[in-house]
Amino acid sequence: MLSFVAAAALLATPALAQQGGMPGMEHGNMPGMDHDDMMKKMMAGNPYGHAEMDMHQKMMAAKQGDAAEMWTRKMIEHHRGAVAMSRVALREAKDPETRRMAQMTITKQEREIAELQGWLGKKGKRAQ
Repeated sequence: MLSFVAAAALLATPALAQQGGMPGMEHGNMPGMDHDDMMKKMMAGNPYGHAEMDMHQKMMAAKQGDAAEMWTRKMIEHHRGAVAMSRVALREAKDPETRRMAQMTITKQEREIAELQGWLGKKGKRAQ
């Protein structure tokens, strides 16, 4: 079974989007399975599911500007996703080393987000 992120990435590819999704995965014909039910099943037992989905959607939507601006915007969303997942780890993980690494990740990623935002500002681009 594909992880949610892998499935979302596959569905985002142009060829699969034109075909209407992954072969054999006709969600509209699944009895008793609506979109919300499918999302709940995909995220069951995954405390990071919402953060992963949000990061993926925002990275895919970051399409503004040339290659440099687009990369910067996608990286901002990637780092924000790391912060969101690290906050889940702080809230739910019991292991002290994991919690320490999660806090360290938040600190580093927020610093990098600020640096990327600064680059946008220096180039006269709107902040994200």
